[in-house]
Amino acid sequence: VQLVESGGGLVQPGGSLRLSCAASGFTFRSYAMRWHRQAPRKEREFIAGISSTDGGTNYADSVKGRFTISRDNAKNTVYLEMNSLKPEDTAMYYCAFRGWGRDYWGQGTQVTVSS
Repeated sequence: VQLVESGGGLVQPGGSLRLSCAASGFTFRSYAMRWHRQAPRKEREFIAGISSTDGGTNYADSVKGRFTISRDNAKNTVYLEMNSLKPEDTAMYYCAFRGWGRDYWGQGTQVTVSS
């Protein structure tokens, strides 16, 4: 099982980024996927999830209306489109799923929002 995030970087406030998470080693289409983030000196927090069945999504209040999670089952990839970025969005971003009784995590991609 492997999750590999990409797409992070430095962006100015108000800017946009699109994160990707490429999955392998499991039947991607069968699992709900999530994005989390962890800022320095803070706990890791859930920010977005997408179901495996109907594509239903849910978001943390802090990102609702600005971030959009999506998936492409043909490419085994989950995305996080981030708009109207704020300095408080600065964090390491991780994708994850739960399978076989445990959570699997990628290595993360850093997002820094600064002028």
